[in-house]
Amino acid sequence: MTEQTERSPAGRSLDEPARAEPRAAAEDRHGDDGHGTVAVDAAGHTATVARPTTAPPPLAEPRPLGEPRTWPRDFTDRLTAPLPGVRALARIAREGKLRPSPEMLQQIQQLPFEPGPMPRVGPSTVALTWAGHASWIIRIGGLTVLTDPVWSRKILGTPARVTPVGVRWEDLPPIDAVVISHNHYDHLDAPTLKRLPRDVPLLLPAGLAVWARRRGFTRVTDLDWWEAVELPGPDGPVRIDFVPAHHWSKRTLTDTCRSLWGGWVLTAPDGRRVHFAGDTGYGHWFEEIGRRYRDIDLALLPIGAYDPRWMLRPVHTDPEEAVRACQDVGARFLAPMHWSTFLLSAEPPLEPLHRIRAAWAATGRPRSDLWDLPVGASRVLEER
Repeated sequence: MTEQTERSPAGRSLDEPARAEPRAAAEDRHGDDGHGTVAVDAAGHTATVARPTTAPPPLAEPRPLGEPRTWPRDFTDRLTAPLPGVRALARIAREGKLRPSPEMLQQIQQLPFEPGPMPRVGPSTVALTWAGHASWIIRIGGLTVLTDPVWSRKILGTPARVTPVGVRWEDLPPIDAVVISHNHYDHLDAPTLKRLPRDVPLLLPAGLAVWARRRGFTRVTDLDWWEAVELPGPDGPVRIDFVPAHHWSKRTLTDTCRSLWGGWVLTAPDGRRVHFAGDTGYGHWFEEIGRRYRDIDLALLPIGAYDPRWMLRPVHTDPEEAVRACQDVGARFLAPMHWSTFLLSAEPPLEPLHRIRAAWAATGRPRSDLWDLPVGASRVLEER
């Protein structure tokens, strides 16, 4: 058993029981006044507890690519909220509120879809193109990295995509690496991965390497939170770190939380950084990511699949929470994702776009720093 199986990066022994609690319950006792955490005792008295000022730990040394690892049986101790139980499932079945109303489906025709040629890039270019949902083509340090690639028209358990893929598969440049946030079907799409060369480097959450190797992939690396690898580029290595998220994993009836979930931080040789959050609710991990990875330039954050809130709040940020998460990680630019592709929940299809624009405007930050791209569009990150 490796060191990672003995103690989690969160500092708990993996043999200890999970201490997850509903986010709403935690919010009853804590808030944030901009200077620290506001704690409320049983009598209702409040006191501000200053945020810790200790220096962040140094970034981990990169691990070898393709390293065989041994992991715990499951990662339930990493949950930051309990998974829905029988009562929650009964309630959602009773309410039947998992898709937009029929009249709201007319908004599908207005969803932004503007495919165009990807920008020309060189070794010093950082650029991204949104293919839809959580699928991005990121060009960084002379490499092309795919995130959660889903080129399928339909995924298990949900209606077909409502916008086409923003980039045709045959128009993709050669892929240098693929990063996967977790194993849910709308993020880990086996039919899409089958279209890749089997020697493409796959970077996965802990516990998913076996799944990939069984499908013939030969350059597979799975990582724990706060671990990293480096990929060689023409101007120096591109560092890719696996970071926490507020989510969970499940692909079959028997593998709940058997693999980890998270996001990725990609760092170019010149230090520019992109944070791909994967699939996540809002919570304390964003502030910790910002503390450890200074000067994040761009945050790719989910803004859809949030209604009904009572059920989805722990695992999916809404637009206002995405703006707050962008502030927490200290990113200058925010590129919304995880909307306008698959209708996974009950909010009207266009509502995430309207709400993210309003939430961004309320911060007073420049409108140009919100990269609310249409599916298929691209943007280049300027050099520092």
